[in-house]
Amino acid sequence: MNQAFGYNNINLPVIKSSSSLQEIIFEWKNEGLRIGFVPTMGALHEGHLSLVKLSLENAHRCIVSIFVNPSQFAPNEDFNSYPRDIQGDLYKLQSSGAHLVYTPDENEIYPDGIQTGIMPGKEAQGLETDFRPNFFNGVVNVVYRLFEHIKPDIAIFGEKDFQQLQVISEMVKDLDLDIEILGAPIIRDKYGLAMSSRNTYLSSEELVIARRLNKIIYKTAQNISDGMTVEKAINDAKVLLLEANFDKIDYVEERWNKLITAVWVGKTRLIDNC
Repeated sequence: MNQAFGYNNINLPVIKSSSSLQEIIFEWKNEGLRIGFVPTMGALHEGHLSLVKLSLENAHRCIVSIFVNPSQFAPNEDFNSYPRDIQGDLYKLQSSGAHLVYTPDENEIYPDGIQTGIMPGKEAQGLETDFRPNFFNGVVNVVYRLFEHIKPDIAIFGEKDFQQLQVISEMVKDLDLDIEILGAPIIRDKYGLAMSSRNTYLSSEELVIARRLNKIIYKTAQNISDGMTVEKAINDAKVLLLEANFDKIDYVEERWNKLITAVWVGKTRLIDNC
């Protein structure tokens, strides 16, 4: 077992190779233990830790992966600048009760290079795909590879990325994978802003703007619930977002009985739903 050598005051096992990981998983499975899995790209916050908590409530062991997946970033996106803090992440995961952290490198996940092995289904159409055409191709392939390495009984995904949750659920069903997918509720700061690793990009002025997003979408959802047409409510929401100084609106749409939005504050893209 590769312990967390090189990390100060970390006793949590940190595994880099799939072969070492699978030896441990084999032992756990032989003991009849149920394995939960939380895939992440690191830069962990309370939202991620809530996924660990849900995993621990539904399984005997919780594995968390930290892998910044290059295949889900477009050439003009923030792969190189995406926040990374492995030492801080390990401290948080050790305190959260996670049992093991899997930190593969790119060659471990893509031994033959980044090639599209499977394609996302219909749930990937529209919304994110309209603005990030290859995003879900990258997501389903990395998640499928992680599933192959870990062979979890359950996997936890946050509901903030609600379309992603639907895409993964569809993939598991279509491929007949014996994995239960659980969605975890959005964790928000005290002002209602959905927690995200990319929130660290926001300046103090941008943070004030960002914290208006949830208020506007909740108001819009309430308008629809009160009988306003979806079209008018969404048009009104777009006006309110621009008046609140959001720089660009990618989408505000109703799907899956959810109001789902992606907007920009400066160079930071925020997603949310209710």
